[in-house]
Amino acid sequence: MKSKALPPSFLYRTMQQAVYQDIRSTKTLFLTMKMKQFLLSALCAGLLTMTACQKKTEQQVETTYTATTPLVDSIDLPKDYAANINSLRNVEIRSQQKGLLQAVYVSEGQYVKAGQPLFRIAAVGVDEEIAKAKAEVEQTRIDLENVSKLADNKVVSVNAKRMAAAKLRSAEADYQLAVKRKRLSLIKAPFSGILGRIPLKVGSLVDDGDLLTSLSDNRKVMVYFNISETDYLDYRLHPERYTESGLQLVLANGDVFGAQGRIVDLGGQFDASTGTIAMRAEFANPNNLLRNGEMGTVRLMVKKRNAVMIPQVAVFEEQDRKYVFVVDKQRRVHQRAVTIGAEFSGGYVVNGGLSAGERYLVDGIQKLNDGDVVRFKTVDPHTAMKMNQLSAD
Repeated sequence: MKSKALPPSFLYRTMQQAVYQDIRSTKTLFLTMKMKQFLLSALCAGLLTMTACQKKTEQQVETTYTATTPLVDSIDLPKDYAANINSLRNVEIRSQQKGLLQAVYVSEGQYVKAGQPLFRIAAVGVDEEIAKAKAEVEQTRIDLENVSKLADNKVVSVNAKRMAAAKLRSAEADYQLAVKRKRLSLIKAPFSGILGRIPLKVGSLVDDGDLLTSLSDNRKVMVYFNISETDYLDYRLHPERYTESGLQLVLANGDVFGAQGRIVDLGGQFDASTGTIAMRAEFANPNNLLRNGEMGTVRLMVKKRNAVMIPQVAVFEEQDRKYVFVVDKQRRVHQRAVTIGAEFSGGYVVNGGLSAGERYLVDGIQKLNDGDVVRFKTVDPHTAMKMNQLSAD
């Protein structure tokens, strides 16, 4: 069965409706895209406006810095000198005769008392020499008695009697020397102290003068250090500048020794090669902590009157020179080089570049340039000295 053909008018209307539908869809898509572009442009404009306003607000906020004047006061400043530590007495114990080391009664590092036996040296023929010397004494005594009788009877001259008496004295001296030599075989401590290293062992052959050990009396220690000619003159001409608190001894590990010392002696002359003179200080050593040969640092406290002091946080460094920012009456800052005379915990003593009444900035120095105009608040010098951290990063 054949299908019925559609009329041409129906086909025309259908095609016309499809074209109209496409046109409407295209217009809708175009309007949607235009709307999105408009919204995006408006959003960007809003963000730019907000950023500009924020920058304008930040520019309107002005940083307030802290300013002060230098602190002028007296301060005790430390002066450090490298030092050598020596025992009050330190001697070498040496053999006084030749022989074998028969006995060692002590050990290295041991504390010994005066008169305590340390070593015994077996000298060959000591007892025989004593017996021989004693026999010679007896013989010369008999000779003297015989010559004395002959001299009394005027058989011999008086000079013969004198010669016999001289021989007796010589024999007695030889006997005493032999006895003393035997006593020297037992070596005793000359004073109380701590023994050093013992290089020889039992059975070693010992010659006259060989080192057996050392002995140190560490009840007190003598500390030697050198000072410059300038410091020497200042110490002698201005003793009032040096505090009565005594000397401090800083040990090799950085700890400060518990006891305080005092200067007991000055050297006789300056060393021409170094321009220094030696000084000797004395320290008590109750716990025997200090030993002969140690190194340390002597710290001498010197009082400086009317010292101009500033905190370290107010100082910055450029090309090995130190600077501060000085504020003038127009609130303009000026970079000023300062000369540092001494450093102490948290501060500097200024020798030049900044006078007592000048105003300088304490914080925020990393943000500024020479010639900037700043807003600041003023604090007293004592408060400024306590500012150990920057108030502005």
